[in-house]
Amino acid sequence: MNRIIEYIRQFNAKLDRLATSKQMSRIRITGSVIWNLILIFLIFTTTAAIFIGGLGLGYFASLVKDDPLMTKAEMRDQIYNYDETSEIYFAGDIYIGKLRTDLERRETSIAKVSPTLINAVLATEDEYFNEHDGIVPKAVLRGLFQDITNSSTQTGGSTLTQQLIKNQILTNEVSYERKAREILLALRVEKFMTKQEIIEAYLNIIPYGRNASGKNIAGVETAAQGIFGISASELNLAQAAYIAGIPQAPFAHTPFTNKGEIKDAEGLKPGIERMETVLKRMLAVGYITQPEYEQAVKYDITKDFREPEPEATDNYPWLTYELEDRAKEIIARVLAEKDGIDPKRLDEEENLEEKYMILADRDVRSGGYRIYSTIDKGMYDAMQEAAQNFQGYGHTFTKTEIDEETGEEIVTEEPVQVGSIAIENNTGRILSFVGGRKFDLEQQFNYATRAFRPNGSTMKPLLVYAPAIEYGVIGAGSPVVDVKFTRGFDGYSPTNYLENQELGIIPAREALAKSQNLPALRLYDSILDKKPAGYLEKMGFSQVTPGDYENLSAAIGGLTYGTTVEENTNAFTTFANGGQFIDAYMIDRIEDLDGNIIYKHEVEPVKVFSPETSYMVTDMLRDVLDQGTATRANSALKFSSDFAAKTGTTNDFKDVWLVGYNPNISLGVWLGYENNKSLAQFNNTYGQPSTRVNLLWASLMNSLYDVNPELVDPAGQFERPANVVNASFCGISGDAPSTACSQAGLVRSDLFNRNVFLPSKVDSSLNASTSVMIDGKAYIALDSTPREFVITGGSGINAEFASRILGRLGGDPSKLWPGGTSNVVSSAKFNADGSPPQAVTASHQGNAMTWSKSASNDVIGYRVYDITNGSRTLVSTLRDGSGRQSTITSGRSYIVVAVDITGRESANSNTITTAVETPTEPVQPPENNNADPNNGNGETDGGSDDGSNGEGNSSEDGNDNPNGNDEGSGNNGNGNGNGNDNENNNGGENGNNPGNGAGQTPPTDETDQ
Repeated sequence: MNRIIEYIRQFNAKLDRLATSKQMSRIRITGSVIWNLILIFLIFTTTAAIFIGGLGLGYFASLVKDDPLMTKAEMRDQIYNYDETSEIYFAGDIYIGKLRTDLERRETSIAKVSPTLINAVLATEDEYFNEHDGIVPKAVLRGLFQDITNSSTQTGGSTLTQQLIKNQILTNEVSYERKAREILLALRVEKFMTKQEIIEAYLNIIPYGRNASGKNIAGVETAAQGIFGISASELNLAQAAYIAGIPQAPFAHTPFTNKGEIKDAEGLKPGIERMETVLKRMLAVGYITQPEYEQAVKYDITKDFREPEPEATDNYPWLTYELEDRAKEIIARVLAEKDGIDPKRLDEEENLEEKYMILADRDVRSGGYRIYSTIDKGMYDAMQEAAQNFQGYGHTFTKTEIDEETGEEIVTEEPVQVGSIAIENNTGRILSFVGGRKFDLEQQFNYATRAFRPNGSTMKPLLVYAPAIEYGVIGAGSPVVDVKFTRGFDGYSPTNYLENQELGIIPAREALAKSQNLPALRLYDSILDKKPAGYLEKMGFSQVTPGDYENLSAAIGGLTYGTTVEENTNAFTTFANGGQFIDAYMIDRIEDLDGNIIYKHEVEPVKVFSPETSYMVTDMLRDVLDQGTATRANSALKFSSDFAAKTGTTNDFKDVWLVGYNPNISLGVWLGYENNKSLAQFNNTYGQPSTRVNLLWASLMNSLYDVNPELVDPAGQFERPANVVNASFCGISGDAPSTACSQAGLVRSDLFNRNVFLPSKVDSSLNASTSVMIDGKAYIALDSTPREFVITGGSGINAEFASRILGRLGGDPSKLWPGGTSNVVSSAKFNADGSPPQAVTASHQGNAMTWSKSASNDVIGYRVYDITNGSRTLVSTLRDGSGRQSTITSGRSYIVVAVDITGRESANSNTITTAVETPTEPVQPPENNNADPNNGNGETDGGSDDGSNGEGNSSEDGNDNPNGNDEGSGNNGNGNGNGNDNENNNGGENGNNPGNGAGQTPPTDETDQ
């Protein structure tokens, strides 16, 4: 009890004490509560922070958990993997320009960058670059807070290191995952790279707007060159500040438009204001002084901007595109080889080629290669000028279409296109080319290197004559057959350029010079079993098909896909190189960014023909310029060189070609329309298509000569190999001359390769023969043929030989040896119609009686009878082809009859009776009287018949002229028959013995039948 009482007493005492200090107690209680609350808050806050931090770190970890841990080498490779613009060069390392690319860049080192520019970049983009380890935490938090609060004011939070990571390893994607990866990688990069390496990489990758060409650019060196035209090491303070300010808004701050034009004052304002901001930042962090700042702010930066600069594709469009395409083809093979793939597989596997061409396209545009070409700048410029100034291309067609969207008329032009290429023979270097006309057309196509067209008769020496000589079938002058044929199984019936022309047996040299189709086709048929098309593949023809090995029309250019000007010209260099084909090339070498040669062209000659064959073909092709289808080109050259050449024409003049070469250089030219229209339209305005290509070839060759006469006009000539010898042969058979051949005057001499073929077998093609003339052709006389019409003492072609030389293609043997050329006649017997000839109609003028030609086809001549006394007295006998005219006497009556090969006569013609002359005083003819018997100018039917003395000349003017066709002779008279649909040519005869009509023959080239 006492103890309880004591407890109560003590309790009351405490109550008393508490009562006395009640105010203080309250204070203490309040403080205690506050302190406890603070402790609780701190504990809660710390716990929450740890929890949130854990969540954040966990979230950060989740963001980067799938990010592979990159090695030091992998990170450095990606950071230094700059997209850099490739450059192209002329021969002699003369700069052309940059290849097409979406972004131009040229790498530099930090040692070649102005320290002022580096300071400007650091002051603007990363003030604490030299202190931080890749990130600035407060900047990261500030950026995070701004993002969470959706602040409208955003301040930069990325260091240079982070920007480098974003541009080279990551993307511009806006996401927390990308930002987390950026932070993590920035920290790692700072461990693997020095500060100098990081800022150097940054300065090479950051975009800087556009240059003076309007192209997008990146890297400070590209910016300095593209905006101010100086190196990054030469920038002054204002220029450095201007460039440092561009990356914040590249296309707003750049001074150029996308067309390369300088913006107006309003457009330049943002960039100049940004430059001033950069200068303020440099002043604030101590990189420049106040006087430097004030001077730079007042600097007129606009005067330093470059003038608009055309790109390589503006100055050299054909060349830029061609070098780009060839570089891709090369790089595709380089990349394939790096991957362990045989580059030859790209030629065989389409999908594989497509894959590596895509990779090569990216690589060439962004790999920073230096591509060195073989193109001679002086020659290239000269050829472009000559091609542009040439006035004889032909008509330019226009086409008008209506734009479906706008309803506006769109007028497009279709000019005659041109492709030409010049190749150095012994190296294969392509010195120059002309890719076409009007590059701004929709079809931006290189007609020198990419257009496949039939090559017409330029094929003949490549596929026919050279192989035939190589096989030992012919020599340079061996006889070939120019006679029509119709192939039995398909009815193929080709003709020469002049459709009715058949020259019979002629020398191979002449057939090639005149570009006759029929001899080439027959000769090709005789060697077809040896598969000569294989020679084309050896000479670089890339589109030869199995059908081309069999089709007869290939001999005159009828390939399935045709060929390019480059391929065709390159093939002709084989002859210039003594039979070795050297593939033409345009890219000499390619270097990478570090100057390492990753590709160097190696010349690899391919033996195609022997030196003997090559020289013999060259010698034959000299005649094309001297007396064949390229004489106009030869006469238009301003220099004389040892040239050989060949022309070519396709059906209806859709293509015309001329390829010529001397010991040093080969030049090929092609003309044609893109859609295969005929070039033969508007000939009266532009001239014959063959003439046009002749003159253009000469003009282009002259332009090359003006630039480098030593190369284009070598002092030496083609050297004749020791085994090429002259040998005699019978011109009708090609065998060794016989007595009969000598007596017929048919022994010829020309070039042979004595290692392969010399005439040894004695000719047996001829025998004694008598003949008659029918329509200008010689036929064997029949037993019943009247002797006065028979030509005796001649030689006839042996029937067995005629059959053999016509070969399996056959043909009319009567046309093997055209009449009038010698006393040799065909073995063919003429099949008469068995009826008397049809009568003729006679007329006279003074003492000259003429008559019409009998309509019968077996007439060998005419007889003139005097019937004055009622009986027929023979006055004269005229063989067919010797004219239809006779001198008659006054006061008498005459008739004419036609006689056929069997001796039958026609019915009498109408009677011609002349009046009795009244004697008169002789009148002295005036001076210069055109009736001089030795100066006839007859113009009836384009030329008149033979007189008794002298020789006339006959040729055609072409152009549907029915005149100028009959050969004849007069007393040195020359009738002028220039057709153009004029049947009479002013009519009339002048002089006693008018000579034969002489007109102009169009170029005797060919068409592909």
